[in-house]
Amino acid sequence: MKRIFVGIKRVVDYNIRIRVKPDNTGVITDGVKQSINPFDEIALEEALRLKEKGLADEVVVASIGPAEVQNQLRTALAMGADRALLVEATGIEPLDAARILLKLVEREQPLLVLLGKQAIDDDNNQTGQMLAGLWDRPQATFASKVEINGSTARVTREVDAGLETLEVDLPAVITTDLRLNEPRFVKLPDIIKAKKKPLETLTPAALGITPRSRVKAVHFAPPALRQKGIVVKDVNELVSQLAAKGLI
Repeated sequence: MKRIFVGIKRVVDYNIRIRVKPDNTGVITDGVKQSINPFDEIALEEALRLKEKGLADEVVVASIGPAEVQNQLRTALAMGADRALLVEATGIEPLDAARILLKLVEREQPLLVLLGKQAIDDDNNQTGQMLAGLWDRPQATFASKVEINGSTARVTREVDAGLETLEVDLPAVITTDLRLNEPRFVKLPDIIKAKKKPLETLTPAALGITPRSRVKAVHFAPPALRQKGIVVKDVNELVSQLAAKGLI
């Protein structure tokens, strides 16, 4: 079976203003709306489009997190994914996330693995690359266009200098950028149907993984308040002000 494997992460919704806890030990998540990481949602949308083109038979979505992540997985199923896998664990760092995903990938044997290029909570941009390295398969990151041609994938990447096109052998890992597509809206009938789709729950131990912490966050702080701007009369005054601040 031609299968596409998609990894998603539960994050604070991108429309929500992040607030730091009063004791600076983290961000406030109690009562805050949680959603699928936007880049991961794009990855799922691309998988669904590839399936609709007849290039895949099944889309499997997986996530790592607490039991509450079932809500985001059900949303993914409502979008059109066929099955969902949840590995219940918290505080998982990118390397262990990649190791867990590798175990799932080895079990599912997909034609293609799609992940968002990064999560908007920690912005690590590491899991996809680590998974490809552990899996010993090709990777193409920051994809803005994906074309499947038999046993290869042609990927257009967004890089600092513009666009770069790569061709990779399948199976491979592809991480998605914002301009790849626009995810579909979930309709009520699809939400109802998603409740009947299979969602399997696992643990890291069941996969032979023992997560461990390698990084410790010692302090959280909100960005500094933006300083009030000033109005200048003309270009000459602007240049003088910039020069006085050492900006030119």
